[in-house]
Amino acid sequence: MFIKKHIKLSFKNSSEITEYYRSMQIDYPKFFKMDNLSKLGFLASEMLLKDEDSRFEPRENVAIIGFNRSSSLDADTQYQATINSNENYFPSPSLFVYTLPNIVTGEIAIRNKFFGETAFYVCEVFDAKQIVKTVRNAFCDKITTTVIALWIEHSEVFAALVECGEGDAEFTENKLNLIYNT
Repeated sequence: MFIKKHIKLSFKNSSEITEYYRSMQIDYPKFFKMDNLSKLGFLASEMLLKDEDSRFEPRENVAIIGFNRSSSLDADTQYQATINSNENYFPSPSLFVYTLPNIVTGEIAIRNKFFGETAFYVCEVFDAKQIVKTVRNAFCDKITTTVIALWIEHSEVFAALVECGEGDAEFTENKLNLIYNT
């Protein structure tokens, strides 16, 4: 396994995330309905996949695996605000959808027509050892040839496009830590 591409993006706030999306000139109106977790994963996947052949063709061989520390806390907090008051009780279905962190992997899969594994794990910290182990396990199914691995926390996203085979950037704990911390 090797890292074909990687990207690290960091933003100050949600306005900056939207501004970056607009600068990419992508036409995907659903972006504006997403929570920040999904927006960050979406932007990183767009950067990783923009030059890929067979983009948007149905594929079963691509898995998407995300990780973070805070789960969907941002969306959870916003949703909680819609149900806090007995006088102004109005649960928001559009916010409720994003109260699961794995929605980000689903958003990426839907956009790109990927039918492989999607999963999201909550960890205390960026744990390269756990990420490498989890991604390696995804390749055990004999179908998966590509994994998009994501670490998304608050307004930062790190993503790597990992493929089967050999390449310059071997997918190891040390290599992942080096790239993430650079």
